[in-house]
Amino acid sequence: MKLCSILVLLPAAFAADATPRIGSIDYYGVHKVPESHIQKALGVAVGDPLPPSKGDVEDRLAEVPGVVLARVEAVCCDAGRSMLFVGIEEKGAPHFELHMPPEGDATLPKELSDPYQDLLAAIETAGRRGSTAEDLTHGYPLAADPDARAIQQRFVELVPKQLVLIRQVLRESADPDQRTMAATLIGYAAKKTEVVPDLEYAMQDPDESVRAAAMNALNAIAVLAVKQPDLGIHISPTWFVEMLNSVVLSDRMRAAKALLNLTDSHRPETLAMLRERALPALAEMAQWHSLNYALPAFMLLGRVGGYSDKQIQERWTSGDRTQMVLRILAAEKKKHKQERAAENEPGS
Repeated sequence: MKLCSILVLLPAAFAADATPRIGSIDYYGVHKVPESHIQKALGVAVGDPLPPSKGDVEDRLAEVPGVVLARVEAVCCDAGRSMLFVGIEEKGAPHFELHMPPEGDATLPKELSDPYQDLLAAIETAGRRGSTAEDLTHGYPLAADPDARAIQQRFVELVPKQLVLIRQVLRESADPDQRTMAATLIGYAAKKTEVVPDLEYAMQDPDESVRAAAMNALNAIAVLAVKQPDLGIHISPTWFVEMLNSVVLSDRMRAAKALLNLTDSHRPETLAMLRERALPALAEMAQWHSLNYALPAFMLLGRVGGYSDKQIQERWTSGDRTQMVLRILAAEKKKHKQERAAENEPGS
């Protein structure tokens, strides 16, 4: 079962006037700190208006003992109400490392920047019409919308001519908008194996938009790699798995989406890495109230637990989410216990 639909994270919807009500609150990263402490610092509940200041809420959460970093995101909308996501990084928890901001002055030429801006406008217009589908099977996004698609097809010709400069901008430009543009464009390079390292590097960019663009480009390459294994394209799951522990919601969602493609054939090495590095993250995400956001993690967790995609789908549609999550966690706990006992046996 492949999920090829686009997961769109809308901008944070904090506003002082005409503030929408909260329809659901989902937490992630809360494992040792009592959730009641987080809820008290959050200061809002389901049915309340969104808080007027995102920054103030994050500051309060960061002051809770045991919390290193906090992130609050409001996503619109479910039945006319906002979905509130509260991300916490606890002391001693896995930390997703980012690069230091670059300080170079490299910029892309108008030959690339102008059509890129045209593409953003075309995608926005198409989105208002409800046209958000795209084809990733070529190793780069091609929108269903004809105007956006025509611009993207131009990049297939333009990018190889400017690849050296695009790579320089991606790694060295101090301007995050330039790096975001470069991360998007480099995915249209002809030789995918040459740009995978650049995109994996960009996944640790200090700017969220750059990371998002890099993951979108890598996800399209991953689709091509699965479709045509003879091309020899290898994408390491490492950074996607590590990003499931990020305090940033868009990092987690885009990583989960890419990992669905990377585990579509139930690759044992990737599933083992997920089991070792991201099992708690997947378990909490799989139980979110917001179903569209919970589904990718639920699929991944089921694959880690040895379920077939058909079995996972059956449990999803039957509402058996929590039971499956608990069974998988219990089985992993029992497995670890047995492994520790075996290690402690005389002569082992």
